[in-house]
Amino acid sequence: MNNILIIDDSQLVRNFHSYIVKEAGFEVTTAVDGVDGLEKFFNDRFDIVLTDINMQGMDGYEFIRRARQSGQHDHVPIIIVSTQGGENDKMRGFAAGANLFLAKPSDASRIVASIKMLLGTTTQSRGNSPIPA
Repeated sequence: MNNILIIDDSQLVRNFHSYIVKEAGFEVTTAVDGVDGLEKFFNDRFDIVLTDINMQGMDGYEFIRRARQSGQHDHVPIIIVSTQGGENDKMRGFAAGANLFLAKPSDASRIVASIKMLLGTTTQSRGNSPIPA
């Protein structure tokens, strides 16, 4: 079973994301910020990470940079799920090493479709291009 790491400083968001990901059949581990997330990321095996940007201690950009710099888990897709959805925010996220950027509030079906797409377990297509619903 695929294991998903969810990093967000909001308990409500962690609970929401955990619920929808578990309902889709995935295992879930949660972290309260980038520091907690990085510790869990390096001490376990994850198939995908969902992270917020704005968090105390270590933000999502720094989490992604450190996760990518290690070289240990370069293959693990990282999805940013954030209220900060401007072009600059997206560019910073992709420059740090994120694979996908979703804006909050998050639609449950879009999150699940994005996870499945990045894991290669399903594709939903419009034309010839696989994109999340």
